[in-house]
Amino acid sequence: MGIIDEIKQNFKQGNNLIKLIYINIGVFLLANISLLFISFSNRDLAEQIQNPWFSFPSNLNMLLLKPWTIITYMFYHVDIWHIVFNLIFFYWFGQIFLQYLDNKKLVGVYLLGGISGAIVFSIAFNFYQSATGINFNGILFGASAAIMAVAIAISAIVPNYSLNMLFIGPVKLKYIALFYIVLDIISINRENPGGHIAHLGGALFGYIFAVQYKNGKDLTKGLNSFLDGLSSLFKFKRKMKVTYQKPFSDFDYNKQKIDNQKEMDRILDKIAKGGYESLTKEEKNFLFRSSK
Repeated sequence: MGIIDEIKQNFKQGNNLIKLIYINIGVFLLANISLLFISFSNRDLAEQIQNPWFSFPSNLNMLLLKPWTIITYMFYHVDIWHIVFNLIFFYWFGQIFLQYLDNKKLVGVYLLGGISGAIVFSIAFNFYQSATGINFNGILFGASAAIMAVAIAISAIVPNYSLNMLFIGPVKLKYIALFYIVLDIISINRENPGGHIAHLGGALFGYIFAVQYKNGKDLTKGLNSFLDGLSSLFKFKRKMKVTYQKPFSDFDYNKQKIDNQKEMDRILDKIAKGGYESLTKEEKNFLFRSSK
C-alpha cells in the first residue's frame, strides 16, 4: 500500500478528530506549496493572495466580499510551528472530548467555536476602531479559537479529569483551561492581540456549550443536522432491488396457518416426550422462527 492510499484509508477509518487534523494539514500543504510555485514567477502576487483569500478580515466591507473566510480561516495556517502546536493541543483535548461526547459534537464545537472566535475578533476590532478613530485592517487565521472551544468545553464538562504534565505530574483540566484563559487575557496588549481575542471568543462558546449540554441542550444539533443534509447530497443512493411476490389468498393464508399450527403441535409433543435436544436442526429453526 502506497503512502497516499494509506493516508486515504486512515482518513476514512479515523474518527472526526483525525479527519479534522488531516484537513488542517492538507490545507496547510496545499496553500503553502501552491504559493511557493506562484512566488517563483510573481512574488508580489503570492504575497497578495496568501492571506486575503483564506484569512478572516476584521473589515466588514471586506468580509461581505469574502464571507467564506469565517470557515476557511480556522483551517489555514502560515507558520509550521503554529500548526504543529495547534494540532498537538487539539489531539490531547480532542481525545478526551471523544471519551465523553460523540464525533458529531466534536465537529460542531470546533466549527461553532471558530465562528464565535471570528465574531468576537470582528466586534473587538471594529469597536476599537470606532472608539479610537484609528483606521486599520486586521486578519485572523489558524485553528486556535476552534481548538480552544473544544478544550474549554470538555474542561467544563469533566473539570476534575487529570492530565499528566511533564515535570509537574497530574493536573486537573479545569486548572489547565484556566491557565490558558488567563494567558490569553494578559497577552491581549502584546503581540497578536486579535488572535488572543479570538481565543477568548472560542473559549466563550466552549463554556456556553458545556453549560447547556449539562442542562440537556445540544447547541451543535442544528449545525450537525445541516451538515448531515449537506453530506447526503453528495452520496449516491444504492438502487433498491424490488421483488414482486404474489399475495396469498384467504384460502392459502388459512391453509398455511393451519399447517404451521399442526407442525408446532407436533414439535411441542416431541419436546414433551424427548426434550428439546431431541429436535432436528430444521425443527429448532422452525420453533425459533415461530417464536418471533
